[in-house]
Amino acid sequence: MRGGREIAAVTGASFELLPGECLALIGESGCGKSVLASALLGLLPRNAEATGRALLGGLDLLAADERTLARTVRGRRIGLVPQSPSAHLTPVRTVRSQLEETVRELTGIRKAGLREAAEAAAERAAFPATHLDRHPHQLSGGLAQRAATALALVGDAPLLLADEPTTGLDRDLVDRTVDELRRHADTGRALLMITHDLAAARRIADRVAVMYAGRIVEIADAPAFFGAPGPRHPYARALLDALPERAFTPIPGMPPELGDLPGGCAFAPRCTRATARCGTLPEPVGGVACHHPEETTACSN
Repeated sequence: MRGGREIAAVTGASFELLPGECLALIGESGCGKSVLASALLGLLPRNAEATGRALLGGLDLLAADERTLARTVRGRRIGLVPQSPSAHLTPVRTVRSQLEETVRELTGIRKAGLREAAEAAAERAAFPATHLDRHPHQLSGGLAQRAATALALVGDAPLLLADEPTTGLDRDLVDRTVDELRRHADTGRALLMITHDLAAARRIADRVAVMYAGRIVEIADAPAFFGAPGPRHPYARALLDALPERAFTPIPGMPPELGDLPGGCAFAPRCTRATARCGTLPEPVGGVACHHPEETTACSN
């Protein structure tokens, strides 16, 4: 940043994502979710630095050079549904043209079957065939989202990163889109879905990772997270309690600026369970990074 100042946008993120699995990454805006996805694809700004390891098979994505990422990773080994689809679509070419090019490059289908394959790819993402010959500026936000999803699914990549894939969609299209993403995982591929839509996450996720102020504060199995016993980290529990169908209770205060994090637990200033102990940074234990997690109970007959 200006003056040589550094900001840690994501710190200490550690998780595994297995073939056939969907991990939903949730948290308030600005917590680092999209930065994490950009790091995996080598799409960070020039002034950013990524350290650590991100292994996809035997390839360390963080150590790979641009040539490797461009020619063997993006689209082929990792598909991306971008957060801002309109900015990722080529403005001077129709959706059909972009789909046909992607199909040709990633599947090897040539001219004879290209048109039909592109239309099938559009149908897979519920993009209407009547809009294929339109340019991106002629699309609504929801249509641009579906076009980007169609492009991301073409290569059937082993890993799909879906960054807010339901933005701008009505509820029926949300369900159809996330079900198609779930089918991607059910065929033995992996899905990392970044989302604010907790209903969509509940519908398709196997596990949930909760991020706050650049750190993953809880990872849990989705049925336990959304059902019983529920989240263990106070922030994760507060996210669910803010839903209209639950307590509809807003989380007090505002997330901290990443360049001005408090010492210790970053959620402590907003947390009703905080004590002096929260002045030290909690290490993850049993999938939750909190000094005062909700206790789980077990019963036996």
